Amino acid sequence: MNNDRLPHDWTAICPLDEIVPNTGVCALVNGEQVAVFHVDKGDAPAAVYAIGNFDPGSQAAVLSRGLIGSLGERVVVASPIYKHHFDLRTGECLETPAYSVSAFAARVENGQVWVAV
Repeated sequence: MNNDRLPHDWTAICPLDEIVPNTGVCALVNGEQVAVFHVDKGDAPAAVYAIGNFDPGSQAAVLSRGLIGSLGERVVVASPIYKHHFDLRTGECLETPAYSVSAFAARVENGQVWVAV
């Protein structure tokens, strides 16, 4: 499910250079596990995305350890257990929409990754 709440509080996660390009990390933000991804396509500025870390299909908090890729124009992460693809912009699970997760606003400011939950 896409989280349509307006961001109220931004939380500093870590410096961008502490997240290996094209991987994710898990951060605890306001008591919620958030998967934060550093996507570097080489020809464009690095982007950061944040979605819920809990994979409803496998019932495990593992999305931050998934593989980043693309399906068409969508930037996705494949869950490491059942390989469901989650859109990093919206949190939508492409194979099983009922398994969609929350998506959160993320940004880089002065080299620091920030997430709003």
